[in-house]
Amino acid sequence: MGKSDKKDPEAKQVVATHRKARHLYEILEVFEAGLCLTGPEVKSLREGRASLDGCFGRHENGELFLFNFYIPPYKFNTASDALDPRRTRKLLMGRAQIDRIGRSLQTKGLTVVPLEVYFRRGWAKVALALARGKKGPDRREDLKKKAVAHEAAKSFKGKYRG
Repeated sequence: MGKSDKKDPEAKQVVATHRKARHLYEILEVFEAGLCLTGPEVKSLREGRASLDGCFGRHENGELFLFNFYIPPYKFNTASDALDPRRTRKLLMGRAQIDRIGRSLQTKGLTVVPLEVYFRRGWAKVALALARGKKGPDRREDLKKKAVAHEAAKSFKGKYRG
């Protein structure tokens, strides 16, 4: 068995993505954080069942928390205490990064938005973005740029004769 037969330990298995995040927010900086989860939540995540819609991060008492992250209950859970699927979950990061994000959030209009949840090396991770909300004209401008780029790519399709 050669090295190519083994899985890449740095590869990530994406569980959930926040599809609207890049449309609704201007992404300024991206961070990676661990998630503080219970066993049944991890099993539910491994099944690929989670939703980041309406999810956001907040800095409180020197710690970062993820609010409104939906992980449905694990169907084979035998424990009697059922957890709230939208409970607040603690984010695990280095102290310096947490403080830096906390200072950045003091700026008006900035927020922490999760981009995706994934497993890397067996650990549940979340990609967080320090972001600023886009207004209506900003969104329309982005759509125009995307349409122009699409038209340009379409017009050059099949024209190359190298």
